[in-house]
Amino acid sequence: MNENERWIVLEGAVNVRDLGGLPTVDGGLTRPGRVLRSDNLQSLTPADVNLLVTELKLRDVIDLRSNTEVRLEGPGPLTDEPDVAIHHHTLFAEGGLFTDAASDDPDESEELDERALPWADAERLDPELRVTGHYYGYLRDRPDSVVAALRAMARSDGAALVHCAAGKDRTGVLCALAEEVAGVTREAIVADYVATGDRIAAILERLRSSDTYRVDLDSKPADSHIPRAEYIEHFLEILDTRYGGPLGWLAEHGWTDDDTAALRSRLRD
Repeated sequence: MNENERWIVLEGAVNVRDLGGLPTVDGGLTRPGRVLRSDNLQSLTPADVNLLVTELKLRDVIDLRSNTEVRLEGPGPLTDEPDVAIHHHTLFAEGGLFTDAASDDPDESEELDERALPWADAERLDPELRVTGHYYGYLRDRPDSVVAALRAMARSDGAALVHCAAGKDRTGVLCALAEEVAGVTREAIVADYVATGDRIAAILERLRSSDTYRVDLDSKPADSHIPRAEYIEHFLEILDTRYGGPLGWLAEHGWTDDDTAALRSRLRD
């Protein structure tokens, strides 16, 4: 599976791709058709649903959006599919904040309306993580959701799809962790993270069409939202330094060897 083949073309979502075909540290490849990643799913058409559920055998959706996002945007048409289980695991501490298109300037964030950004309270960010501090915040604030989301990926009996609003930050972190567990090379993990940048204009256009997200986006140029390699590299380096790697962090929060084996068996060739 080459890079172009990993993208899944849908009418109602623009940042959908397969985690298959990624190189692993032992020379293998991840398996296609097991874990997908996406932006928000509210606008899926009947043809999209058919492709995902009937052709790609989608059976589990891991929704990382906040409770407020789900309330304002709705759960989406896949909730009507009897073969699909929805697992809602917000990565926020749920203070009424609800998007994932962020300013990376803590001073600017303090001036925004409290509803605008989930990490607007800059004082809660570790100072050395000015850009990726909100990524570490997911792990700090909702380790239960991180572990539960990864377990849902691992235990699916069909394809699993993980998504948030843009499919960039929250989804990017969860996919990076899943790829680490599966033994994907760091180079490939970073490449998968930055691939969202190829679709960033279409992603932002979709989000701006919603009242839920428009206020967070209108004041910033599109290129400020591009996922950059150094963001995920820094995040993973922090886990390496503090916990001996992502698996060390997961082990401290209840992740077991059986969980690792299950996720690896899902994603490995």
